[in-house]
Amino acid sequence: MFSLRVDDDISLKLLEKKDAKEIYSLVDEHRTYLREWLPWVDNMKKQADYEPVIEMWLKQFASNDGFQAGILYKGKLTGMAGFHGIDWSNRKTSIGYWLADNYQGRGIVTKTVQGLIDCAIVEYGLNRVEIQCGVENYKSRSIPERIGMTREGVIRDDELLYDHFHDTVLYSVLAREWEHKK
Repeated sequence: MFSLRVDDDISLKLLEKKDAKEIYSLVDEHRTYLREWLPWVDNMKKQADYEPVIEMWLKQFASNDGFQAGILYKGKLTGMAGFHGIDWSNRKTSIGYWLADNYQGRGIVTKTVQGLIDCAIVEYGLNRVEIQCGVENYKSRSIPERIGMTREGVIRDDELLYDHFHDTVLYSVLAREWEHKK
């Protein structure tokens, strides 16, 4: 089973069906906060809603098309991060992440994203890693900006967020740049 140790306090692990209760409880407790930027929150109304999703995430990993992993901080599930999918022919991927609001401000996501970029470039041999964030999601945008990713531009009406479209900012880093940023 996949796991990634980011540092002494932070690690990533694939979720299993037995984790459905824990991930549901985390999302449900932080539903109002998460809903602001994540379009799937309203669809996850009960623990059982996570069982097929976890199965889908495990199949994604098994087919070598990225992964969605729980972020563990000091052993406690605090959010999720992973590769949306991997375009092996063009050697690129994109990273997604979310964190419960009461764990923010500790560098958890910044360190996690750095670990994921290392994994993509060093372990998987990818050339390009992208992150897209809502234009007005300043907390999320601070992650790629803090680690020196290049802002490529704004993608207009990129995502339907419940009842409205919103613009996203596209950031990227290339393998040759990442070696110099570390």
